Amino acid sequence: MNEEKDFYKLEKGIVLLKEKIDGLLLSEDPREREKIPPIKQKIEKKWEKIRPNLTPLHIVQIARHPKRPYTMDYLDYLTDDFMEMHGDRHAGDDPALVTGFGFYRGRTVAFIGHQKGRTTRQRIERNFGQPNPEGYRKALRVMKLAEKFGHPVVTLIDTPGAYPGIKAEEQGQAGAIAYNLKEISRLKIPMVNVVIGEGGSGGALAVGVGDAILMLEYSFYSVISPEGCAAILWKDQKATSQAALSLKMEAKDLMEMGIIEKIIPEPPGGAHIDFEQTFKNVDKTLNQVLKKLESKSPEKRLEERYKKFRKIGVFSEK
Repeated sequence: MNEEKDFYKLEKGIVLLKEKIDGLLLSEDPREREKIPPIKQKIEKKWEKIRPNLTPLHIVQIARHPKRPYTMDYLDYLTDDFMEMHGDRHAGDDPALVTGFGFYRGRTVAFIGHQKGRTTRQRIERNFGQPNPEGYRKALRVMKLAEKFGHPVVTLIDTPGAYPGIKAEEQGQAGAIAYNLKEISRLKIPMVNVVIGEGGSGGALAVGVGDAILMLEYSFYSVISPEGCAAILWKDQKATSQAALSLKMEAKDLMEMGIIEKIIPEPPGGAHIDFEQTFKNVDKTLNQVLKKLESKSPEKRLEERYKKFRKIGVFSEK
């Protein structure tokens, strides 16, 4: 079974209902807007039937959905007066990683996030959300600037992985990622990582060493893509579904293993069906987690961060 096509068949009815809602929202007639709640109820009922049948590979498809909200969408909703920072002060800028400062809930916060782009031109400019070494150096520069002034850092993770091109390797891709891991783990400010879509291997981890890792309900976080895993272990792309299951890459799996702290619920159909509700859910959870981290001393946060990452990958038999 082609599960990718099957998922789009599953969501087709929900998409049609969403298009009706979008059309009603354009109307200035209050009577037309009164039709929206019943349509939302229909979406909820359809999703209640679909959700139990979703496979791990379906979750991957939702996380990669081209209409899903990206970093800049979240920043527009969450922050006031966001000011983007460019350049790594070494080689150049990297549009695949957006970095900067903005006001969030009355505090200055450094935001760092992958940006994929909507149109073909934007995707090429953003390199499909795959950072080069200068992107990771830029991210670290902003993080250290945040530490200097005592501002918390929030990273929004949504990448298939670090860019694997020859030029990136020549410029020290692996070294840039490794250096980030070392330096970020020592930062004394509160750090929260939010996986909003794809959490692709080292490309995600290089900005993902925080005090708390949050994941949207239909996002994933994995050492390798299911397609890559199928190619290496099974030598067969038909094994992609089995690979997705074996990788335990869903939010619920990572929660059970103690790798992440919270799962942020998504609206029926996924984040791409209702941006506003998704933003509200992220806002609520993010603010709660930041408040909790800000109440702790830097020494306590560092101690807990160290213990958190030391225990990942350690298992025992009962």
